[in-house]
Amino acid sequence: MLEPSHNDELPPIPGKRYFTIGEVSDLCCVKPHVLRYWEQEFPQLAPVKRRGNRRYYQHQDVLMIRQIRSLLYEQGYTIGGARQRMSGDTAKDESSQTRQVIRQMLGELEEVMKLLKR
Repeated sequence: MLEPSHNDELPPIPGKRYFTIGEVSDLCCVKPHVLRYWEQEFPQLAPVKRRGNRRYYQHQDVLMIRQIRSLLYEQGYTIGGARQRMSGDTAKDESSQTRQVIRQMLGELEEVMKLLKR
């Protein structure tokens, strides 16, 4: 498992529409029970629930979880402080998420370029 300070070393997010809780757990290096707890603490985090109460997370949910993880594990926020930060700084959060998506897309484009050069 990754150290909390290595958020940049998290695996890239695949281009899928929905992710199961197990997939999100692996993508964010957070255990499933922690994800379920964060759903209770952060109202913005509300995955789609389908048959059998199964959770399906979307791309923006994964980015939000990574941001929550960063606030709690890297920046040392408490749950309450992270909740305030998430609700108060939506413009900053969106720009941070946008930067993260752009970084991921650049990485994927570099991989495509390597494949094309072969």
